Amino acid sequence: MDEQALLGLNPNADSDFRQRALAYFEQLKVSPDAWQVCAEALAQRTYSDDHIKFFCFQVLEHQVKYKYSELTTAQQQLIRETLIAWLQAQMLSPQPEKTFIRNKAAQVFALLFVTEYLTKWPKFFFDILSVVDLNPRGVDLYLRILMAIDSELVDRDVVHTAEEARRNTLIKDTMREQCIPNLVESWHQILQNYQYTNSEVTCQCLEVVGAYVSWIDLSLIANDRFINMLLGHMSVEVLREEACDCLFEIVNKGMDPVDKMKLVESLCQVLQSAGFFSIDQEEDVDFLARFSKLVNGMGQSLIVSWTKLVKSGDMAHAQEALQAVETKVALMLQLLIHEDDDISSNIIGFCYDYLQILKQLTVLSDQQKANVEAIMLAVMKKLTYDEEYNFENEGEDEAMFVEYRKQLKLLLDRLAQVSPELLLASVRRVFSSTLQNWQTTRFMEVEVAIRLLYMLAEALPVSHGAHFSGDVSKASALQDMMRTLVTSGVSSYQHASVTLEFFETVVRYEKFFTVEPQHIPCVLMAFLDHRGLRHSSAKVRSRTAYLFSRFVKSLNKQMNPFIEDILNRIQDLLELSPPENGYQSLLSSDDQLFMYETAGVLIVNSEYPAERKQALMRNLLTPLMEKFKILLEKLMLAQDEERQASLADCLSHAVGFASRTSKAFSNKQTVKQSGCSEVYLDCLQTFLPALSCPFQKDILRGGVRTFLHRMVICLEEEVLPFIPSASEHMLKDCEAKDLQEFIPLINQITAKFKVQVSPFLQQMFMPLLHAIFEVLLRPAEENDQSAALEKQMLRRSYFAFLQTVTGSGMSEVIANQGAENVERVLVTVIQGAVEYPDPIAQKTCFIILSKLVELWGGKDGPVGFADFVYKHIVPACFLAPLKQTFDLADAQTVLALSECAVTLKTIHLKRGPECVQYLQQEYLPSLQVAPEIIQEFCQALQQPDAKVFKNYLKVFFQRAKP
Repeated sequence: MDEQALLGLNPNADSDFRQRALAYFEQLKVSPDAWQVCAEALAQRTYSDDHIKFFCFQVLEHQVKYKYSELTTAQQQLIRETLIAWLQAQMLSPQPEKTFIRNKAAQVFALLFVTEYLTKWPKFFFDILSVVDLNPRGVDLYLRILMAIDSELVDRDVVHTAEEARRNTLIKDTMREQCIPNLVESWHQILQNYQYTNSEVTCQCLEVVGAYVSWIDLSLIANDRFINMLLGHMSVEVLREEACDCLFEIVNKGMDPVDKMKLVESLCQVLQSAGFFSIDQEEDVDFLARFSKLVNGMGQSLIVSWTKLVKSGDMAHAQEALQAVETKVALMLQLLIHEDDDISSNIIGFCYDYLQILKQLTVLSDQQKANVEAIMLAVMKKLTYDEEYNFENEGEDEAMFVEYRKQLKLLLDRLAQVSPELLLASVRRVFSSTLQNWQTTRFMEVEVAIRLLYMLAEALPVSHGAHFSGDVSKASALQDMMRTLVTSGVSSYQHASVTLEFFETVVRYEKFFTVEPQHIPCVLMAFLDHRGLRHSSAKVRSRTAYLFSRFVKSLNKQMNPFIEDILNRIQDLLELSPPENGYQSLLSSDDQLFMYETAGVLIVNSEYPAERKQALMRNLLTPLMEKFKILLEKLMLAQDEERQASLADCLSHAVGFASRTSKAFSNKQTVKQSGCSEVYLDCLQTFLPALSCPFQKDILRGGVRTFLHRMVICLEEEVLPFIPSASEHMLKDCEAKDLQEFIPLINQITAKFKVQVSPFLQQMFMPLLHAIFEVLLRPAEENDQSAALEKQMLRRSYFAFLQTVTGSGMSEVIANQGAENVERVLVTVIQGAVEYPDPIAQKTCFIILSKLVELWGGKDGPVGFADFVYKHIVPACFLAPLKQTFDLADAQTVLALSECAVTLKTIHLKRGPECVQYLQQEYLPSLQVAPEIIQEFCQALQQPDAKVFKNYLKVFFQRAKP
């Protein structure tokens, strides 16, 4: 072994040594016999360094995993002997190996097991057991090997090939027949032997039992001797968590519903008489979390039994199962309400399924109604934040509580399905009593009271938020609560969580304000002052900006009286904060986007005459344009790259804000009606010079491009005079990404204006193509994944552009580029269809080819095109699907094949019998297709129903591929 290279295995070694060790590892992996050196080093314990031992196991692992079939019988025998020799050495070694080495050794044993058990090493377990006997160190390794084998055979997270899955099933079947009873016996011996003397080994063994129970005969484990032992372990502090998990796996195993019910009931009896159900006596929350999971498993198992028994019509046993479920509800409630959220979270599944049963029953008993109410109160209590929740800096604990709240919400929704009236009454009671005294109530209780009102909106579903019409009692209850919310003054509560919940709820129930519009002014004030957009917390300000835009949009009919007042009050929030003055504006640029959108919506949807709308829109956009001109001049002169970047950011925000105001318009008509066309044309003239700025091109081009997209929609043909020069600038020194983002703009213009932009397209067609080809032909590193992906995306964009041009009836744009260029374009489409294994691009290419055949493939088509059809397009329809990379099991590829079928059908449609003759007599014979298949193919092609041919073509290529 290269001792120098081995030094690099030490985690503290410097990077040169580490690189050398990695290179050495790669070298040993490919070397045909280096593994033997490693095997010898392990068997003879040549090295004491842990990292070298681990390294030797890694080399062996690679050999077993990837190269085993290449070894001779003697070499395979050597690997088996090496591992057994290493195992024997462990029995005698004064010190056990480190855990990471034992785990790696177990993995190698497991890999060898799945490779050899069915053929060369059927006595695998007997050989190992004869070495380890009951030696604690040997037992530890034996159990680790069993866990590694289980994860090789049944781990759901490992993706297995169909071949491996078949092999694994066969191994499990063989093990069940040949050795599982012996393994189970060994586990029983280990547990008996070590339960009071070696907790680590006992816990490992319980883990093995829990893992294997899912796929072995349950009666081997679910019997008196094992269950009694496990129940005994439940009273031993160091064993009880593992024992709990093991019982959970036993309970979870699928079995006959009546047997399952008996098993669960007998377990419950023993656990209850041993005092486990008195959970208020228990202080160990880790154990209680496992116990809660066990109770959840038992409850859900009983419910599954009940469902199966009802389905099969065995009502006597079903009643028994339901009775068994009911007797667990008190325990479930204790766990659900437990102050530790993990314990509570683990029982939610049982709770949810229990409510599902109640939903199916026609009449609920008094006890069941009481249970529903108790679950409801538990959910309300558990939704409450605790004192420790950190709102300003949310970490992992906070994220877990947010997830837990989502689970509780599901319970609340289910409660609403069981008893909507009870839920509404309970929420109303809590809400009213809390809001009466909100000034003296703790924040978390006020927050949860408002939160419950908010959650009712989803729990009591209605169409289009119409909570305030229809069912009178429900509507009046919600209306009362909303009135209390907006008139109680609770929006002034000094805690961010309450403030946010207030705004969320006001927006969720915006329909309330169409019923009682007199409350709109006070809610608008809350949005606009220190409670909302000027709150001390940036998080509240940010969320409020979004919610305010939703509020205004949904109530735009009611906003007219307040428009100018709102616009005046938000003026300072709309200021573009330039990078240099260090002034920290209240809102981030993302939040300001919502404010600009809101301002646009207020102006456009107002009842003002067009001149007034135009004036207000000018007031909104002129400051942006003026700032833009100043900042662009500064950028042109800026030397420092950091300053250039911050100025470009600011310019991009300005363009983004102007774009966002236009979201209030749906199309040109409303822009014209509002008299705002001129303002936006001024914006265009202001923003376009940024395209010729030599610095920060990406950011500036991106912003202007987005603005042009919006203007194509809002200004229609008025935008056209600006497009040629904008395009010229955007095509200068581009990267793949620039082009890829520019092409959709040209596609949008082409599809929208069609013939109107034909002269422009003819002029810029070849410059655009040259720019694309230049980028595609640039050399890139062989394994540069991101460059390859960028080229693939650009290729797709290029084909999408050709598809738009041909699909918009503009094929003359291509035809007028001169014969040489036309041919070049057509060849790229053929290449796209055949050569690149990208089904999305291939599909587009076949669509283009079909369209061109449809337009030019007739008798009066361009000179030479018919030749091109037979020389290139017909072969493409066969060569593409015959490629190995053309995977007919992939959905995208099937779509590409479908377009390929359309292309062939179109050729047949345009060229008639001549096409069939060419296929019959020339092309298909050249592919060595049998005459009867050729006959069959041509018949399918001539079928009037295109679908018949599409289906046939798939079968044709499935047969043709090896």
